[in-house]
Amino acid sequence: MENCALCQEELHPEDGQLIWRGDDCRVILVRDADLPGFCRVIWNRHVAEMTDLSVGEREHVLALVFAVEQAIRHVMQPDKVNLAALGNMHPHIHWHVIPRYRDDAFFPGSAWSARAQETPADILLNREQAALALPEAIKSAIAALH
Repeated sequence: MENCALCQEELHPEDGQLIWRGDDCRVILVRDADLPGFCRVIWNRHVAEMTDLSVGEREHVLALVFAVEQAIRHVMQPDKVNLAALGNMHPHIHWHVIPRYRDDAFFPGSAWSARAQETPADILLNREQAALALPEAIKSAIAALH
């Protein structure tokens, strides 16, 4: 689809890092200073709704979402993981997999809420350092699916 930001294969470095790409989906580590470890699982073809996918395609994308969640839980040790598939701004299937902490900037709201507090810089730095291990952990979790 024309002008769909998620259809663009090329990532700008400020947007994030491509971790894994398969025939149908890709996984991006989002650059978000407030939420280190935030990932996105994106369906490669422009499809707006999950019910537009076949049952097998739905199972495939959700298996990837769960593999990413598992890796995030293992590496980042969050208090909670948020999964979201909104698509309001970009009607293209993509899932947000977001590690959440009681001291993150938006707690207890969503990652798109108004900032509620400031996370101490040393804690954010530790989480950023931990997130460096995510690409390999996610690749391993996805490889274990096959």
